[in-house]
Amino acid sequence: MKGKLIRCGWCLSSFEMILYHDTEWGVPVHNDMKLFEFIILDTFQAGLSWSIILKKRNALREAFDNFNPKIILEYKSEKINQLLKNPLIIRNKLKILSVINNAKAFLDIKDRFGTFDKFIWRFVDGETIHNKWENLNEIPTKTKQSDLMSDELKKRGFKFVGSTICYAFMQATGMVNDHLISCFRYKELCKL
Repeated sequence: MKGKLIRCGWCLSSFEMILYHDTEWGVPVHNDMKLFEFIILDTFQAGLSWSIILKKRNALREAFDNFNPKIILEYKSEKINQLLKNPLIIRNKLKILSVINNAKAFLDIKDRFGTFDKFIWRFVDGETIHNKWENLNEIPTKTKQSDLMSDELKKRGFKFVGSTICYAFMQATGMVNDHLISCFRYKELCKL
């Protein structure tokens, strides 16, 4: 009989967190639509816990037209008011407006670079950084790369993209592998 899987301690609070940890967190993402989804989710995470975002993820996906930046870019005041009244999502006006703003900045980068993926992955030279953390308290909240990403995204018009949010984005999209070395996912992701 196999032993119990060892996971990063941060994910053990709920089934959603465990599922996210086991299947998504740290997996390299190169699909532009998925990268934009994580930008939206991280925008809403600012000041909140990731578990709240995961619980509201499906409602956010539905409310924001499956995270389609071309549709979001066209939102007018009626749609914004509808979002502000939606009890299933995070009804923060600044964050909602920043999603619309970020859709434009995202599409501008995509036009300039061909894909958002090409632009964003250059902050890690196109390859996942595999860290070797033994304890959760070793994991940084920001790095030199996330500082650079934050500065560049802000210059290109993005909102809610401070260095800490950018680092969370890097973790979520597999730009960095911040699973503890004792976690079963660490070695699996090192093989990708």
